[in-house]
Amino acid sequence: MKIFKGQGTSDLGKPWRYEEDGLTVIRGCAWSPPGCHPTGCGIKTYVNDAGELVKVEGDENHPITNGRLCVRCLTIPDYVYNPDRMRYPMKRAREDRGKDKWERISWDEAFDLIAEKVAYYKETYGAESILLMGGTGREGGPMLPAYAHSALGTPNACYTQSGYSCYIPRVAGTTYVLGATYPEMDYAGGLPGRYDDPAFTLPELIVFWGKEPLPSNGDGLFGHAAIDMMRRGAKLMSIDPRVNWVATRADWHLRLRPGTDAALGMAMLNVIISEDLYDHDFVDKWCYGFDQLAERVQDMPVEKAAGICGIDADLIREAARVYATSKPAQIAWGLAIDQKSNGVQAGHCVLALEAITGNIDVPGGQLIGDVNDGLELGFGWNNLGPELQGKIMGIKEYPAYVGLVLNAQCDMVLDALETGEPYAFKMGGFEDTNFLAGTCAAQPKRWHDAMRKNLEWCFGIDVWMTPTIQACCELFLPLSTTVEHDTVVYTHYGASPIMAGAVNKSITVGEGKGDCEIMYEIGKRCMPENYERFEDYYDFLEYYRLNNKQTFAELREEVVHQKVETLSYRKYESGKLRPDGKPGFNTPTGRVELYSTMFRQFGEDPLPYYEEPQLSPVSTPELAEQFPLVLTTGARTYCYFHSEGKQIPYLREMNPDPLIEINPDDALRFGVAEGQWVEVENPFGKCVLKAKVSQIVKPGVVHAQHGFWFPEKDGEEPSLYEVWRSNINELVPHKYIGKLGFGSPFKCLLCSVKPAERNYDTDLQEVWDRFGKLVK
Repeated sequence: MKIFKGQGTSDLGKPWRYEEDGLTVIRGCAWSPPGCHPTGCGIKTYVNDAGELVKVEGDENHPITNGRLCVRCLTIPDYVYNPDRMRYPMKRAREDRGKDKWERISWDEAFDLIAEKVAYYKETYGAESILLMGGTGREGGPMLPAYAHSALGTPNACYTQSGYSCYIPRVAGTTYVLGATYPEMDYAGGLPGRYDDPAFTLPELIVFWGKEPLPSNGDGLFGHAAIDMMRRGAKLMSIDPRVNWVATRADWHLRLRPGTDAALGMAMLNVIISEDLYDHDFVDKWCYGFDQLAERVQDMPVEKAAGICGIDADLIREAARVYATSKPAQIAWGLAIDQKSNGVQAGHCVLALEAITGNIDVPGGQLIGDVNDGLELGFGWNNLGPELQGKIMGIKEYPAYVGLVLNAQCDMVLDALETGEPYAFKMGGFEDTNFLAGTCAAQPKRWHDAMRKNLEWCFGIDVWMTPTIQACCELFLPLSTTVEHDTVVYTHYGASPIMAGAVNKSITVGEGKGDCEIMYEIGKRCMPENYERFEDYYDFLEYYRLNNKQTFAELREEVVHQKVETLSYRKYESGKLRPDGKPGFNTPTGRVELYSTMFRQFGEDPLPYYEEPQLSPVSTPELAEQFPLVLTTGARTYCYFHSEGKQIPYLREMNPDPLIEINPDDALRFGVAEGQWVEVENPFGKCVLKAKVSQIVKPGVVHAQHGFWFPEKDGEEPSLYEVWRSNINELVPHKYIGKLGFGSPFKCLLCSVKPAERNYDTDLQEVWDRFGKLVK
């Protein structure tokens, strides 16, 4: 093994760059693309003398992932050398939207064109007329508001999912109840001794509530940590309508009706409080509003919740008792909490359960990030000034939403795109998002029609030509993959950080650039007052992603920097949760607000409550006669990250067609056979999916895969890679959101299912012919 000059060996094993069997090996941490949440899985890239990527393996020296790597990363060579990949900036005329009439240009021309358009629309219509839209999970996701504010000078960043129904409803509950950003289950990720570290305590129980982390490492949680702790003796509980991998290994499985999580949470609180199973010491010292909570949950006796959720009452009692008496216990709460108008209240219940049982910020419980350890999410916001800040879409109508994430309220953005009120959007940008392909937007055809009609000029950033960019953009900027640029990944977006990882460049393919570098280059031209202080991209990266606590070169040497110096437990006792350094939580009362004074300030009920989904067999029985099945969508898969990965033949082999899971009883009832294509419909839209008849879903419930499009098909309008054919989000209604603007019923709808008139099976030979011959 040869160590390159100037490179040291990290404490975790091998140096970041070395030679092995005639190849150069570069160690780093993966983020995106290919898409994933910010877990920072350790990867080793093997590069030959020609600078070509030969293979990718997991890094056994990574302290958390220990060499384990998902199939998406293992197929990175098929991704970076895919013949369909976009490698150069391109432009076209507005009248050619939807047509494959792109021409290659230079980066300088592309950046200058953006600067010219930004100046024009600011001068002509005001900076608020510029709208930057972004996706989820990838590096560009958490950058979105800073990108809009600091680089484009507009207040309007928008994550285009109705009710921001991914992560943020949980963050809202945590912010307004706990005064923190996001409490993640503790899996000793930041401790040098990991599970054997003396500071760590193995949890007796892990509850997976609406979360199955193995396919996607949701929210940055390394899913295999659950397997590690299960092997060491932790017991599992699954709260999920589907029988997923966790449920099959769990000692308790609560198969609730989709959308009824708050009812279950309130009933569990009722049992724990009425049976005196709560942690009196923590409640007395650190909780506010316990008596009011105790009174409120009496409204949800176990028998009532059992009827609402479709769960046996004795199982609810047992689950509550087991959770309360397991010391410690932890809850991995997932996307399903968010995806209902009652999602913030469901999250409030989860936080209350964690608090009253004394599992907040203890070893093996819920880990909270240090108040001084987060990233600057408001970069550029203050420089906009009060007048422009006051024009961010939705600030008056939904202040709890807009003020929390500094994003325009998504549902109001679509209304404005369609009506021009309260003002019109004229210029658009798409950063790492393909939301027309049934990823996050509700009723995406409405977005398509409004954007094509009313946005005068748009640019898009991606690795692929997507339906979204093909339909709407005049400028395409090629994105580099995780092995082609230098950047930094923090676990859990930096909200509950346990490590920082170096994303180390290994190869160059075409002219793609990373998200941070593109943001930096646009910012230099459009908003120099925010960027002229940085000497170069790495100076910017060290400020924006490393808080100037270390240089990128230093992090690259380490590959992984575990946050040992800031990781501690019971930070509420030492003042590490408050900017003033006083003991307590960063809330108005200094305590966990079981009765939330912030919710009350925003006009919301300060206590958790249950609200029936707007469209359900209970709330709309007449509609349920016509659409008798409860529809839930969006469970993660091992081979795709939302709409990404459809050009990778090995991944398409694993999951070639969009599936809908249907119980055998319902399949018999509606005349559906295994492998048959079916029409799925409700009052908002319809699509076709392929039936998977399985006990995975309970009778009366179906689950549909999301994010499907067919890049081997015609990409021009009106086909757009047949993006509308199997687009389950066409059935998700716009603006069925909660009172504060959060949450939308992606996982609790109604639909009908009937056999389709024809077969739509994917021709895998066509996929291989189109994408199988790699181009180096």
